[in-house]
This record gives sequence, structure tokens and C-alpha cells, in this order.
Amino acid sequence: MRIGLRILLGYFLIVALAALLLGRVFLQEVKPGVRQAMEDTLVDTAHLLAEQAKDDLLAGRIDTGRFAASVRALADRDPGAEIWGFGKRRIGTRIYITDARGIVVFDSAGRDVGADYSRWNDVYLTLRGRYGARSTRTDPADDASTVMHVAAPIVDRSDGRERIVGVLTVAKPNQTIAPFIARSQDTILRWGFVLLGAALAIGALASWWLSRQLGALHRYAEAVTAGERTSPPDAPGEFGDLGRALATMRERLEGKQYVERYVHALTHEMKSPLAAIRGSAELVEAGGEAMPAEDRRRFVATIRAQGDRLAEMIDKLLALAAVEHQQQIEQPQPVDLAMLVDEATAQIASKLSASGLRVRVDAPLPAVVPGDAFLLRQSLVNLLDNAADFAPAGSTIEVSVSRADAHWHVAVADRGPGVPDYAIARTFERFYSLPRPGGGSRSSGLGLCFVAEVATLHGGEATLANRDGGGAVAQLSLRA
Repeated sequence: MRIGLRILLGYFLIVALAALLLGRVFLQEVKPGVRQAMEDTLVDTAHLLAEQAKDDLLAGRIDTGRFAASVRALADRDPGAEIWGFGKRRIGTRIYITDARGIVVFDSAGRDVGADYSRWNDVYLTLRGRYGARSTRTDPADDASTVMHVAAPIVDRSDGRERIVGVLTVAKPNQTIAPFIARSQDTILRWGFVLLGAALAIGALASWWLSRQLGALHRYAEAVTAGERTSPPDAPGEFGDLGRALATMRERLEGKQYVERYVHALTHEMKSPLAAIRGSAELVEAGGEAMPAEDRRRFVATIRAQGDRLAEMIDKLLALAAVEHQQQIEQPQPVDLAMLVDEATAQIASKLSASGLRVRVDAPLPAVVPGDAFLLRQSLVNLLDNAADFAPAGSTIEVSVSRADAHWHVAVADRGPGVPDYAIARTFERFYSLPRPGGGSRSSGLGLCFVAEVATLHGGEATLANRDGGGAVAQLSLRA
């Protein structure tokens, strides 16, 4: 399972648990909260009505007096109220009064006059000077049929003492507040789902972003493992710091391995010219004055040639090391390829002239690529120098510049012996070199390797193939 999916699932589990807990808390608090508010209102109403009913109860006309008439008139009243979107068209409150014994002496519903209510909590507790209230089902099998009863004492203070002479109870069905509770619960659930969806969307976005950053670091690590030239991903915060730390670690590890590899390769390649120099020097020393002048000149020439070869090898190896160490062109500049071809040709003009070689250039104008002019010029010098080594004396080296798709191609072609099939796959290897025509000494084997590295650095590649009709063509492809 991918890390982004694991992060999303973990985040979803946390959000779902939090939403479940909060939802249960809110839903469990809505109904009690609304009922508590209703109970508070009923307490005020019961005490207000108890004061109004006191005179009729003490006078013995509680069922026929003015208070009873006013209460019974409520049944015909239409409040015409609109409460937060819900209409109220009838009074849903029942009022009953019991005497000091708990016997019902007035009932606005007209059904329980004479009944003994002394055991109901609202009456029982109030007669004993405590707060009396109860919630009772009218249908024992229906939880929605509960009715809240809140009582207030009717107190006689006529003789200077407080004496409870009766209890007034206000009863209101809980069903009358059910629509408000249901709407509150629906609102909480609806916004809960909205918040849950928003949280999941944010979680998915965060997971995608984290997965994207980690994926970029993973791809960078894979590219480094494959030996590709690449830069650490441009990421903010800790991911950027991690990418730069990986790049620094890569540079240090590669630097150490690079030095070890090059020291080994250099010492291996230096053995042959050093052996030739040492052998020639020993022969010259052993021959002394008796050595023929022609042999002395030959051995001295060998020493000079091998010394030059060592110097060339070291120079090219340093140049190659500088190129291989680069991950990218730091500040690419527009480079005119036609101008570079002219400059490279002029740089090896003496070698071309010595062999009677001509260079024919076919380059459109403008032919501009972004890159490093020095590295590209040296690459062209290497290609021309390589072609001059194999081209027959007096022949023409053809240089063409063309555009195809998103790349510019610089081709250097000669009419030499071409490349043997066994060597085509190895021509760009470090230190690999073919013998020159006419018994000429091998090159350092670093020139074409340098060209390939420069091509890769410029987003392209270098190739070498045989031409129809004889000869070889080396091509340098550069990203436009």
C-alpha cells in the first residue's frame, strides 16, 4: 500500500472517530438541552399561575371561579404564532390543582377531578416543600408520549404563617418540542457531514501533497542509483532540506568513488607509455656514445611521443572529470553552432593542413542552442580531431548542422575505414581507442567519452555509426 493511501486512511479513521464522538455528544445534548429550557419556562409559568389561583382556592371556588374560567378559555384561543418556522395554533398546556391532601380539585382537561395525585412526584414533593416535577408516558409503550409536569405550591400567608394549601401543576407534552429537536439534530448531522467531507478533502489534498513530495524524493533517489544526472526536487520546508541533504551526500560519496575509480584507471593507462619511455631511456643509456644516431633519434622520438601522450591523457582526463562532476549547466547561454564549428575547425587547422584535409560545413542560420560554449567547442574539436585521424589524406571532412524535433544535430563525417562492428558499442567508453590508419599511435581514448558526457549534460546524446560508401559519422545531438 502506497504511503499516500496509508496517510489518507489513517487521517480518515481519526476524523471518522472524532466525528462519531462529537456527533454522539451533540445529539445526546440537544434533546436534554431543549427539555431543560422548556422545564425552566414551565417553572416560571407554574409559580405565576399558583399566585393567581390562590384566592379562588382559599375561597372554595377553584372550579367555578374566575381563574377556572380564564384557564378553560385557553382551549378556544388560537395563538397564531410562528416560532422559528413552526406554526402554533393551539394551547398544548394542561393545568391541574390539588388540595393539601393531593386530591385533584381542578383540571383544565376536565377528566381527573377528584382523583388522588398524592403519590405523583410533582404533588408529593411540592406538598413537602421541595421542588416537584416528573415526566410520565401517557402510553407506556410509546416513548414519544411523555409529558413533563412541573408543580408550584399554593401558599396561604393570611395568618402571618406560610402554609401550603395546594399544588398547581403545569403539564406540557414533550412532543410539542419534538420538531425543534428534530430540526436541530438534522442541522447538526447535515453540517457534520459537510465538515466531515471538508476534512476528508483536506486530508486527501494533504496526503496527495505528501505523497507527491515523497514520490519526487523517491524518483530522485532512483535516478541517483541509476547514475543519471539529476537535481534534487525543488520542495518547500523539510522535504527541500532532505533533498539537498541527499544531494550533498551523493556528491561526497560520488566524489570519493570517482577519485578511486579514476586513480585506478589512470594508473592502468599510464603503464604502457611509461613502460615505453622507460625502455627507450634504458636503451639510450645503455648504448651511450656507441649508439647509432638514427637509433638514438628514434628512441628520443618515442620518449617525446609517449610523454606527449601522457600529457594529453592527463589534460583530457581532467577535462572529462570536470564534465562528469557537473549535474547540470548552471547558467546556460545561447550558443551559435555554426560559429562553434568555425572556431573548432580553426583550432585544429594545422593538423588538417598537414594531412591536406578540407572541411565542408553545411549549417543553417541561425542554429542556436542553450548551453556552455566552451564545452561544446571542445566536443566539436574532439570530433574533428578524431575524424582527421581516420580520414584519408587529401579527403574532405563533412560537417552538417540540422534541426529535427526538439534537438539540433551536428554530424561530423569522414571517408576513412569506418568502425569495426565489434567496436561500435564501445567507442564512447573511457580509455577505449582504435589503432590509427598507417600505424599511428592510439589516442588517449577520452575524447569521445568527453563528447558523450557533454551531450548528456546538454540534454542530448552522442552517436557513432558507419556511412554508406565507407567512412564513419559521429553525431552530437543537443536539446534546442
